[in-house]
Amino acid sequence: MTIPSTFGDFLGNTQPIEQLRTAIAAARLPHSLILSGPAGAGKYTLALMLAMTVECERQPRDLWSNGQSLASFCGVCRNCTRIAAASSLDEEVDKAVAAREELREADKKDTRVLVQPHPDVLIIPPDPPQLLIKLGQVRTVIQRAHYLPSEAPRKIFIFTAASFMKEAANSLLKILEEPPATVHIFILAENPGELLPTIRSRCANIRLGALPVEEIEMLLADRRPDVPPQQRTLIARLAQGAAGKALGFDLPAYTAARADALLFLRNAAASQTGTAEPDHSSLFKMTETYRAGAEGQQKTLSLLRSLSLLLEDILLLQAGTPELLRNTDLRQELDRLSQTLGFHWVESASRALDQVHSGLRRNLLRNLSLDAFAEQLAAR
Repeated sequence: MTIPSTFGDFLGNTQPIEQLRTAIAAARLPHSLILSGPAGAGKYTLALMLAMTVECERQPRDLWSNGQSLASFCGVCRNCTRIAAASSLDEEVDKAVAAREELREADKKDTRVLVQPHPDVLIIPPDPPQLLIKLGQVRTVIQRAHYLPSEAPRKIFIFTAASFMKEAANSLLKILEEPPATVHIFILAENPGELLPTIRSRCANIRLGALPVEEIEMLLADRRPDVPPQQRTLIARLAQGAAGKALGFDLPAYTAARADALLFLRNAAASQTGTAEPDHSSLFKMTETYRAGAEGQQKTLSLLRSLSLLLEDILLLQAGTPELLRNTDLRQELDRLSQTLGFHWVESASRALDQVHSGLRRNLLRNLSLDAFAEQLAAR
């Protein structure tokens, strides 16, 4: 991923971005900010662009249509280039994890994953393998926040997810209640509801909205001409309005996860109607492949996301709004499932899905959690 050279190149959400740029130009950017929106909406990219804007040595300004000053960044000064170097978050996290693996066993346990592209900018990703923000990471933020910036106007801390361990979330409250004057904290969240109410109440919230499907299709046609038109339409709907997600969408990986998700729904439908015997053998053979480790966790999350989208599509069909369907290539099968699996079943299945997510955060065995989930669906 590369950082756009100007805010004009950031797709969509013009109004909230202009509000943030106006606030920076007027030195009124909130000390604590939640950037929320779906995966791939550009939250991390925007966080880096805001950090560059705050820390830029040249502090360029653009003029809004009403003559108001909008803060920007040059992209070439020493502060900007170092912050932009962290644009590929996954690569930076992999480097940090690899560096931790080289430590002595006694030191690994106390070493948390952090990314620091600039002395005054610290990026805090979920710590593998549980993929949670941990207490040690928050303590590092609190400690460093009380030192003055060394090379830039402000200290900036970017939490790249809202998945905090309970102790870490409670500890973060201390710095949010009385943030030092030179500190800005950005929290990126797909679902702000994951955060404690006390954290949400202490932060300004900027939501990145979804782009229209037609706009996503045009973007794919321009930047991914290798994708056939029919697949562009499908990807544009599955991306849920997130430009970054659409551009990097791995359709084969998604369809593989969706095939596993459909096994759950087909078995549940067979149990509901009694017209066919549920295929428990295939189902449990599939869940056996969802093992421990970071790779297994990512595979499980992909399965749960695809299952969530399928449940939403069933609800859309039941509500009489097929034009909003995401999995358009499965229309016939989803029609059949929507007639078999009623609204109350889908509602119960969604709650059970939340329980699986909760189990993942508590590090429960994935294949056992999925087996229990399958049994719950069949019994409803």
